[in-house]
Amino acid sequence: MAQSTIEWTEMTWNPTTGCTKVSQGCKHCYAEIMSQRLQAMGVEKYKDAFEVREHPDALTIPYTWKKSKIVFVNSMSDLFHEKISLSFIKKVFKVMNNNPQHVFQVLTKREKRLLELHTELKWTHNIWMGVSVEDQRVEHRIDFLRQTNARTKFLSLEPLIGPLPDMNLTNIDWVIVGGESGHNPRPMNPEWVIDIQDQCEKAEVAFFFKQWGGKNKKKAGRILNGRTYDEMPEIELQQSV
Repeated sequence: MAQSTIEWTEMTWNPTTGCTKVSQGCKHCYAEIMSQRLQAMGVEKYKDAFEVREHPDALTIPYTWKKSKIVFVNSMSDLFHEKISLSFIKKVFKVMNNNPQHVFQVLTKREKRLLELHTELKWTHNIWMGVSVEDQRVEHRIDFLRQTNARTKFLSLEPLIGPLPDMNLTNIDWVIVGGESGHNPRPMNPEWVIDIQDQCEKAEVAFFFKQWGGKNKKKAGRILNGRTYDEMPEIELQQSV
């Protein structure tokens, strides 16, 4: 695990690593680049770079945290990748089920496998399930997410590379928006962001604006409409079991 600079979480936990590209949002994958760097640095966990791997030794980590945490699960992978076994996914869910004092944020681009497996998994209150939606070509992911038994459902519209007008936000609890960053980022039109914020306000969905992105994301900042948007769903925590 590691403390995270991602604005909408506190730390990351990676019981699996590695992934493969499935849509345009994956084009400049940060996790792939970082995996290659970690491999070059000799980090054992990333000896196979971005090949999909399960890490059973990581399953004990959440039991060691002293205080309640907000945790992004698999910042370096996709838990619902087809190469990750159902048995291991169940083990990851058991860890999350057993630690209700933490919030676990799971994000996937594999909406079909998520829906296929969701009844096999125990969705405790502290597991937030999200899908990535970068443009209208993958907007259908929202419909798959909506059908799952997850208690809290969210959308990560990052990198936002196209408009998303008239989204169906029924039963969606949270929307995160962010522009692409890096050496050759694709532009994000401010009108797309303003429209999404307006949709969220009308639907009474929590809205979080992560960043404008660009080659210098720090300089570009995260101010929208003269303010920052840090809204999140209500967090309900329980004692550990």
